[in-house]
Amino acid sequence: MQSSSRNATDLLKKVRKIEIKTKALSHQIFAGEYHSAFKGRGMAFSEVREYQWGDDVRNMDWNVTARLRSPYVKVFEEERELTVVLLVDVSRSGLFGTAGQTKRETIAEIAAVLSFSAILNNDKVGALFFSDRIEKFIAPKKGRSHLLRIIREMLELQPQSDGTDIGGALRFLTNAIKKKCTAFLLSDMINADTSGNPRYEDALKVAVGRHDLSVIRVHDPREREIPSIGLVHIKDSESAEDAWINTDSRRVREAYSAWFERLDQKQTAVLNRYQVDSVDIATDEDYVKALMSLFNRR
Repeated sequence: MQSSSRNATDLLKKVRKIEIKTKALSHQIFAGEYHSAFKGRGMAFSEVREYQWGDDVRNMDWNVTARLRSPYVKVFEEERELTVVLLVDVSRSGLFGTAGQTKRETIAEIAAVLSFSAILNNDKVGALFFSDRIEKFIAPKKGRSHLLRIIREMLELQPQSDGTDIGGALRFLTNAIKKKCTAFLLSDMINADTSGNPRYEDALKVAVGRHDLSVIRVHDPREREIPSIGLVHIKDSESAEDAWINTDSRRVREAYSAWFERLDQKQTAVLNRYQVDSVDIATDEDYVKALMSLFNRR
């Protein structure tokens, strides 16, 4: 019982710490940029009224017109309230970290900043946690207590699976959220076949046709190059495959860097093909500047 109570207390401290840090950033820095970047991006049906000279005939409501035997048009207004959904990668590769914190911890902070920015603008926020399966879905709602529930899940969720299936998460989003939403995919985006081609392209194509999707790629600096430290036993955290490699070999180091660069290029090409806004953030980097850059580009 004491251990359980202590764990609960530690979790509350972590939640409070991340709330204080990210809420302050949202208030002081991101609220205006978030509003400018994501507000007013859609039009919602408001009412019907009688046709007036100059109205666009494409907005004619033919059902009402036929019923009342007089021309009527649909009136639309700018949407003021958004639904924000965070797609959070909780696969095992997120536990990797060599720069003070893991990829998953960095993702949790960024997701919290986005959540508080949304709440400040009176938007609904939901979260989808995924590995190579859907681990948990929290439907969009408003309010601080709901937001803190999402943060707690980000910190304490123990995934049932180790792998990554970004396509599966995008398909779930498409099926679960029928109305257009603003979605943020937070992941290292390492989910490719043996040739380095992203496995999620088809699902991405469908998702961006229905939702306003942005991708935040989080990586650790050590993932992109191998240091020269001799013979090393390595193990894939998701597939459990292992091997011994000689990191003193320049050929080995260069081959690995070239593979990662090709992977990165193919990821970028897919995102550009479907005009998906994205930003790449390292765990040792100031994510504030990166997020500001993402917001300003929109």
